[in-house]
Amino acid sequence: MAAKALLGSKVRRLRRAKGLTQSQLAVRLGISPSYLNLIEHDRRSVTVPMLLRLAEVLQADLSKFGADEDARLIAELTEVFSDGFFEGHGLKTPDIRDLVASSPSAGLAVLDLYRAYRQARDDARGLAARLSEDAQWGGGADGRAAPEEEVSDFIQHHNNHFPELEREAEALAAGAQLGSADLEPRLVEHLRQAHGVAVAVVSSEAAGGVVRRFDPESKRLTLSEVLPPRSRHFQLAHQVALLGCRPALDAFVARGKFSTPDARALARVALANYFAGAVLMPYDAFLAAARAMRYDIELLGHRFRTSFEQVCHRLTTLQRPDARGVPFHLLRVDIAGNISKRFTASGFRFSRYGRSCPRWSVFTAFLSPGFIRTQLERMPDGTTFFCIARTVRKEGGGFQVSQTRFAIGLGCEIEHARELVYADGVDLENLDAAVPIGTACRLCERTDCRQRAFPPLMQSLGVDENVRGLSFYVAPPER
Repeated sequence: MAAKALLGSKVRRLRRAKGLTQSQLAVRLGISPSYLNLIEHDRRSVTVPMLLRLAEVLQADLSKFGADEDARLIAELTEVFSDGFFEGHGLKTPDIRDLVASSPSAGLAVLDLYRAYRQARDDARGLAARLSEDAQWGGGADGRAAPEEEVSDFIQHHNNHFPELEREAEALAAGAQLGSADLEPRLVEHLRQAHGVAVAVVSSEAAGGVVRRFDPESKRLTLSEVLPPRSRHFQLAHQVALLGCRPALDAFVARGKFSTPDARALARVALANYFAGAVLMPYDAFLAAARAMRYDIELLGHRFRTSFEQVCHRLTTLQRPDARGVPFHLLRVDIAGNISKRFTASGFRFSRYGRSCPRWSVFTAFLSPGFIRTQLERMPDGTTFFCIARTVRKEGGGFQVSQTRFAIGLGCEIEHARELVYADGVDLENLDAAVPIGTACRLCERTDCRQRAFPPLMQSLGVDENVRGLSFYVAPPER
């Protein structure tokens, strides 16, 4: 059966990267140069056997022929070119698609240039604000992406799945004989035997506002009493990763080519967190339980003694090729709408440089704290997602510590919704009931949204001062 996607530009790029002519590659593939020319110009589709042969000859992973990377680059460039800075150039979506198809490297260069431009613009504004004593604006002057953005891109590039860390976690579980009933003492004993580390739970006063502190010289790990058992388990496993998986962590960080020490340290923390999740929720057992429980997050948390947020994170990592879970997207937001975590395996698109769509279910979760909300969400291109959202409270502290709440959003394409217990009773066939959403107002094509806060930058506004529509930025219907 032929693959539906036309992959000409990808084949051409990979061939040139190997320094091969069309004739040379055609000989290795066992086809005529003229047929290869038709493939490279999208005049012939690529069959599955030919796709496998291309991957073998060009020594490329099959994922290189996938549409996800190009789709993500197109989405980010669309957001970039929606900036008012480019308004006079008249760029449209087909122009962006052509750029990505012909030269994705040029597209990535545009992204880097745009980040540098935004950073320089923010720095200039910050300097003016400081001089006028009106406000404070942060940021460096080197045009680099923020460390958290670099790490988020790194995790997305790896599809939030790190087989090496999964194997390290499985080896630890087998060697230390970890079990859910005695997880904490087993981890404490492993740290003592394998690394000579002594663990102590100390009072909140002695902890001094720190929940975990490791002293390399005395080899002493202290955990604050404010941490509940599930969080202590996680912090213990995190410390095991930093001590026992250092070569693997350093290898990943080196391959990530992070630009600053902060980005490298943040990446190491993220990878250690990944390892901790894999220790507490072993891949095979967790995937089997998720399927049996139909992805009931709270039941999974009870079984593996983990939090709602930890379970949601682990669900997004189930990307092993021979044993995949439901492909989810995940985001964490605060009540001001700031996205502090984001990942997508479902195809859901996030705004990278601006605000997000207020119709996402994750924002309405703050209206009913602690309760799971469900929602069908439909993008302008017709893609529909089934999403759940719930608020979570940051653990630790006492009565006088201000409560910090986030909302966790988890979603998948509607074709996977029946696998989730949360879809029971939802009419998944009635797509008209789906909430129309977008990525962000600036990027959204919908002209009939009552919640539009900004005009779409890819369309003319056409304001008529004599007529008011559903909102200031929504044109009224013609008579």
